[in-house]
Amino acid sequence: MGAPRWQFWVDRGGTFTDVVGCAPGGGLRTLKLLSENPAQYRDAAVEGIRRMLGLAVGEVISPALVESVRMGTTVATNALLERQGERTVLVINTRLPGRPCESAINRDRGCSTVASFCPN
Repeated sequence: MGAPRWQFWVDRGGTFTDVVGCAPGGGLRTLKLLSENPAQYRDAAVEGIRRMLGLAVGEVISPALVESVRMGTTVATNALLERQGERTVLVINTRLPGRPCESAINRDRGCSTVASFCPN
């Protein structure tokens, strides 16, 4: 078994990116960065990981230091809810095995309602 390595969890939002790191010794660290800050860094998640590892700007993040990176984002969800971006449609003609009924958000009247597409 190799030496313990860092584990990271990243939540990239439209305004801020939050990075949580679990150090090899088990301590948790957190960092919040602007999601977009081109004068300082190209990617907030990579910059957050680099800072937690104590690496210099532009220094390569070695796989020998990092066990895992798990990332989630609300950017696409926010764009959908705020009706930003390109018009998009999702068409499902059969229910996937083991999946619950699909739903869609209807924003036609300025309020959120859920319309179910499930057979009764």
